[in-house]
Amino acid sequence: MSRSTAVHRYVFVGALPFVFALTSPLAAQQMAIERTVTLEEAVALALRMSPAMIQREGAVATAESGERTALGAFLPTLSLSSGTSRSSSTRFDPTNNITVNGSSASFNAGLSSGIELFDAGRRFAQRAQAQATTRSAEAALIQQRFQVALQARQSYFAVIRADETIRSQTAAVERAEQQLRASTERLSVGSATRSDSLRAQLELIQARHALLSAGNQRRAAMYSLGAMIGLDGAVTTDPATPTEPRPLSLADQELVAIAVEQSPAVRTALASFEQQNAAVRVARTQYFPTMRASGGMSWSNDEFGLDGGRRSWNTGLSLSYNLFNGFSREDANERARVNARNAQYTLDDARRQVRAEVRTAIDALRLAEQQIEIAREAVRVAQEDLRVQQTRYTLGASTILDQIASQAALRGSELILISARYDYLVARAELEALVGREL
Repeated sequence: MSRSTAVHRYVFVGALPFVFALTSPLAAQQMAIERTVTLEEAVALALRMSPAMIQREGAVATAESGERTALGAFLPTLSLSSGTSRSSSTRFDPTNNITVNGSSASFNAGLSSGIELFDAGRRFAQRAQAQATTRSAEAALIQQRFQVALQARQSYFAVIRADETIRSQTAAVERAEQQLRASTERLSVGSATRSDSLRAQLELIQARHALLSAGNQRRAAMYSLGAMIGLDGAVTTDPATPTEPRPLSLADQELVAIAVEQSPAVRTALASFEQQNAAVRVARTQYFPTMRASGGMSWSNDEFGLDGGRRSWNTGLSLSYNLFNGFSREDANERARVNARNAQYTLDDARRQVRAEVRTAIDALRLAEQQIEIAREAVRVAQEDLRVQQTRYTLGASTILDQIASQAALRGSELILISARYDYLVARAELEALVGREL
């Protein structure tokens, strides 16, 4: 058996696990159930399937119901009542000297209404509080929407990163195969050593192992994306999804200014602050009297029917003032003031945090853009270096180790470029989540 035939046999045996993995029924089944979605579809599905979004939408509906209740406090109450009763009676008849048993029935109906005339502005404060609660729930819903969208984008970009890693590792396998063929040819003519072929074979095995690992990571990323958007099985991405850096729609200072005033986190804190201030006004109304007007009509009859019966009406005006209730008013006012003060500090802190986070996100975005440019240049240099080493090895001016080192440098540069693109996409998505708008 020649040395060339032996080397080819080693290569074939080393490639068997890789070929088996690609041709197994499980791999074929996994490839068959992949579903392609666009980035917009992934975000839309994630928003629709997210339990957190359902809870936030329910909170908004509950807050709107509370707002209607606060508005209804300005309207008069109206109630209708009716009833009937039957009772037995026993009396002694002295004329006939017997006990007489009997029964009587009564029917009644009534209509009453009342309205609060003065409450020291309590209802207005309660309505303002309910409106602030609705705004807070809406801001929390917007914040949750961008958080879910961010998570969906991160899962989507993870699949893109895995796809690019697969392409990079596939190219590395092809380069390793070319290297093995070159070393085998040189070995057959006696211009290379057996160590060169063995090292080339080892490089090919390692490249295939890295490709298998990349494939496993890709499947995990696709299943994770499917779970995120509510689809069973593996989900892959649209190849036309843009991954290259593109300009932002606003300048850096404009982004900071908008985020400080309009970001979901700040809007939530602002609505909570307004809600607590309204609660302070509600608590203060306990120190004032309340005035209420009421009226009603009633009807009663001993027989079932609208004819006859007794009718009456009533009107009333009441004034009440709580002179002392065990310091409950004082406790309510103190709690409201403390909550309002805490909400003010929370709002100020939210604005500082958003300002810092937006600036950090912008810096991360700019850094990722620079890293992409540097990584591209590194890939270009590594490609040229590998070309030179391949030429030198063909001419016998370098060793197989030089070529293997150049291949490793190119593979590392490609992976760094892939990571830089992923970091850019994630940084842009995080910036959009902070600002609360598409950029």
